[in-house]
Amino acid sequence: MIVCCGEALIDMIPAKCGETGEAGFIPRAGGSVFNTSVALGRLGAEPRFLSCLSTDMFGATLERSLRESKVNLDLCLWANRPTTMAYVRLTQGNASYVFHDENTAGRMIALDDLKPFPEEATTLFFGGISLVVEPCAETYAALAEREGANRVVMVDPNIRPEFIVDEDRFRSRLDRIFKMANIVKVSDEDLEWLAPGELSILERAEVILDKGPEIVLVTAGGAGVTAYLGDGRVINKSITPKDVVDTVGAGDSFNAGFLRSLQSDGVLEHFSLTNLSENQIYKALTLGATVAGVVVSRIGANPPWAEELENAS
Repeated sequence: MIVCCGEALIDMIPAKCGETGEAGFIPRAGGSVFNTSVALGRLGAEPRFLSCLSTDMFGATLERSLRESKVNLDLCLWANRPTTMAYVRLTQGNASYVFHDENTAGRMIALDDLKPFPEEATTLFFGGISLVVEPCAETYAALAEREGANRVVMVDPNIRPEFIVDEDRFRSRLDRIFKMANIVKVSDEDLEWLAPGELSILERAEVILDKGPEIVLVTAGGAGVTAYLGDGRVINKSITPKDVVDTVGAGDSFNAGFLRSLQSDGVLEHFSLTNLSENQIYKALTLGATVAGVVVSRIGANPPWAEELENAS
């Protein structure tokens, strides 16, 4: 069982509205961890989502989207606080964000609020802005430390520099989580922020590997994705260029494809990752890239169902 722990929010996607074509926004369910859980659900992974949703109308939208995508909400909480809003700016298909997150349902979750953690959970996924803002960031870091020792832990920090208030505190928290992690996924831009200086991509990846994980995945848009392993192996998956509509949710969907592939191969267990073959890793990179490729061809984070991928193959 994969448990996705972190934020769910509303992406306000720019759009032309009305007969005059006036600039406006269309609300869509989103959030890094939310998107990963939705993609996992649509791929048949039967994930659970752990977060706190608002009782407002946007929280109802998020809940409906999760349930429709076959995501189990038994670990979710609900609170009479607002939903986090992320206003999206698209520049040549690439997304940047402005967040409205004060006193929101997802942000204010505390460790003592959480329901008992299921013993059958084999994998925990963390990421996004829920690792930045407190108190939820400390809640998820503590959860990783408490429950991650005998489980697979995957982290996608999805760095948003403009959202980070206390950089030193954030870096220290990531180090705590990386120490527990087996898999860290970053974009090439994330990696440069995490390991600054005159370093090669390999050297930057090694900086992260030295913090604890066994696998560092580095995505580079149309240039492909590369897995760097603690044993020195480097495995690359090139990507066929796509017509990009926007990049919202692409990395999140890659995460889901990568995890789903390992789950389907029966190797998504803590003791198994050090023994992964190059074929198993390449297969996981391929599914991740395939799922992300579908997402960038659509407006917003709209991951494919497993049946769509089967029909396309």
